[in-house]
Amino acid sequence: QVAIAVGACACYGGVQAAAPNPTGSMSISEALGIPTINIAGCPPNPYNIVGAVVHLLTKGMPELDEIGRPVVFFGETVHDTCERLPHFDAGEFATSFDSEEARNGWCLYELGCKGPYTYNNCAKVKFNRLRPGEQGVNWPVQAGHPCIGCSEPRFWDMMTPFYEPS
Repeated sequence: QVAIAVGACACYGGVQAAAPNPTGSMSISEALGIPTINIAGCPPNPYNIVGAVVHLLTKGMPELDEIGRPVVFFGETVHDTCERLPHFDAGEFATSFDSEEARNGWCLYELGCKGPYTYNNCAKVKFNRLRPGEQGVNWPVQAGHPCIGCSEPRFWDMMTPFYEPS
């Protein structure tokens, strides 16, 4: 018996589980006491949801990481697949969100990007597809927004502040 938990709320209890968690919010796995395939994210990528279901139905249980996420989708950090990585490697960081560096695609790490600590395939399997059958066209970092780590447990407590002052 396994459940597929979709989204940060189902996987980890959501922002309502933030410290001090007065409501006692918890993950599906904790609430039901059963194993889960965690499709984390806020929001989770639809391709990860469909991919997990298809894998489960056609090949059985996917390989999971230590917190129940399919390795095929959550096996690399956002940082490792980010198109801004060459700027990180060159020490080129945006100084503010409205800076020329930010507009030119420089790294957002010094503005609070949590990509180095976040496992997800956002940069590879983008969001906002235009027509059925097309892959997504954008993702938060490409749009100029730093990764907030939404596919990590307790990201609302562990990854804040989401933005660093410039």
